[in-house]
Amino acid sequence: MTQGKRTPSTSKVRRRIRRSKPKPTPPRRARIRRPDPRAVHIRATETTLTGVAGLVGLGVFLRELGVDAELRRTFGRLKPDSRVLYPMPAQMRLLIDAAAAGEARVFGLEALANDPLFVHLAGGVVPSIDTVYRDLGRFDDEALAALDTMLAQHGLAPLAEAPPDIVHLDVDTTVEPLFGSQEGARPGPNPRYRGRPSYHPLLVRIAETNTVIGARLRPGDTSFGNDDVPYVESCLDRVRAAAPEAAVYVRIDAAGDCTHLLRAIAYKGAFFLTKPRLTRDLAGAISLVTRWKTVDWDADGRPRRQVAEVPFRRGEWGALEARVIAVRTLDRTYARHIYLWDDLDYTVQVYLTNEMVEAPEDVAARYDPRAGIEVLIRDLKHGWGCGQVPSHSFAANHAMLLLKLLTLKLLTHNLMRRYVLRRFPELSRWTAPWLRRELILVPGRLLRGPGRERILRVPELSLLGRWLN
Repeated sequence: MTQGKRTPSTSKVRRRIRRSKPKPTPPRRARIRRPDPRAVHIRATETTLTGVAGLVGLGVFLRELGVDAELRRTFGRLKPDSRVLYPMPAQMRLLIDAAAAGEARVFGLEALANDPLFVHLAGGVVPSIDTVYRDLGRFDDEALAALDTMLAQHGLAPLAEAPPDIVHLDVDTTVEPLFGSQEGARPGPNPRYRGRPSYHPLLVRIAETNTVIGARLRPGDTSFGNDDVPYVESCLDRVRAAAPEAAVYVRIDAAGDCTHLLRAIAYKGAFFLTKPRLTRDLAGAISLVTRWKTVDWDADGRPRRQVAEVPFRRGEWGALEARVIAVRTLDRTYARHIYLWDDLDYTVQVYLTNEMVEAPEDVAARYDPRAGIEVLIRDLKHGWGCGQVPSHSFAANHAMLLLKLLTLKLLTHNLMRRYVLRRFPELSRWTAPWLRRELILVPGRLLRGPGRERILRVPELSLLGRWLN
């Protein structure tokens, strides 16, 4: 490195809010020397150290929200006997804590059983994984519906607290490859593992809060279509109940070019924004457009981005009010490149909407942030372990999806989002691994206080410690 040259910013690694960047020190003249780790003597004598001190802060917040009482009221019936050692609400809270701590599988409870704070919050003992799996098998259709409702309530709560003028509802699907003989797993559209049995879940996100308000576990060979319309309608009804005055936009990829779905969205008083199927007649109509509006120019003053409304309608649309908007660019670096002109280097993207007033370029700009749901899905899969299926029963998998992908993952994701927005709003743009590292995986020491009280000591400079102080 050239002497005196400034190094690039490391704000993404050493975030200012973490205060992890060391204080300026006088320049050293001697080379640093790493100590010999063999000179550090290990003594396994501590029984009060914990690595998940942040679960206390999260638990306090969930108690304030009434989550524990809601679990007892809604799911206590699944194990009604008062003599049971592990009530169902306690099992669900145990799994939520495990998910927040980063354990993607039920088997991770074996490792957390060695943490004194996790054991204390679990009620003094962590049940065996066999007991947890048996309890997951108790979920019936009514319990699954209740979990879905609970997920939506906590996903929509930020909207109810501060109703926005516009709400964007993003709908997308993802593929969960399976490596076993799980019930309901069938080969489907799997670009990475071709021919591999999989599930094909459907997710619905509120873009303004980045929370999930709905999810369905479907077999791998299920495509998005008419059968999913009632569920999308129910999600729209939930949004309307939380923000009745807001304008709602439903954004879907090319799978949303389904006349039954588009009519249902329009009937609900919402706007749809999707990518239509680029059929031969639509491509021909776009290639014949002669009036293009230039909205961006390159450094040489040449048109770089142009938009136009395409006079096109499909017969199946019937009386559906919609317009087709085409955007062509010279230097498109993402999505699929579609060339329609032999003598031009433009690639084209097409949008379909029932918003009849907004400028064409604004319609395209409104659709582009829909890619945020792809980021959320990646965070759910890698940050929350949503791509791991634990059981061979489809019903139990659905329960675990709504406990793990929803409650443990999606519901825990929503609860974590509410926790962050309420207590640590400066962290609202962080992903799950960073949030977990800063707010949950905090070292501490659990000590016994007077009577039944416990004292938890945490690092003073941790975010949890600064919040408590």
